[in-house]
Amino acid sequence: MPAVQRLFVALDLPDGIRATLAATPIDRATWRPIPESQLHITLAFLGNRPETDVARIALIIEAEHEAPELSLGNVRSFGRVLAAEITGDLQPLQARVAKSLEAAGVYTPEPRPFRPHVTLARLRPRTKPPRDRPLTLEPQTFHGAAVTLYASRLHPDGARYEALVTSRLGYIQP
Repeated sequence: MPAVQRLFVALDLPDGIRATLAATPIDRATWRPIPESQLHITLAFLGNRPETDVARIALIIEAEHEAPELSLGNVRSFGRVLAAEITGDLQPLQARVAKSLEAAGVYTPEPRPFRPHVTLARLRPRTKPPRDRPLTLEPQTFHGAAVTLYASRLHPDGARYEALVTSRLGYIQP
């Protein structure tokens, strides 16, 4: 029986944007920050998949080449996560990847609409979510660096992500 892995496809952020997001002031008594190296925008959560699916998923990821222009939005709490909203036209890339993954039989689309964001922190155990007070970030425009298939390995101190397949993205300057 092939090994099963918890997989997701994400848009990787440029280093400068990751650094900006990691420097966002948060209440560390309430929130457990996500390490800077793990900040990303999830395009599709695949769940537990057999290792044999990785090759099919790789073909889909490697077909992506163009990075849309995006911007940082406000930082808000959404239940048990603190996230930076992402604005811009990420929908076509996400829809293309999701549709191809679904056609390959490795993804079931979520019923809720896609809401681009970067999770910055998770609520600490036995902590109540604070009242949401959006934090406005300095406006910054950027392009995604790559589309990557990650394996998520659960640990007591939080998930750790391992890149399995990466497709670097380019963009056309106007």
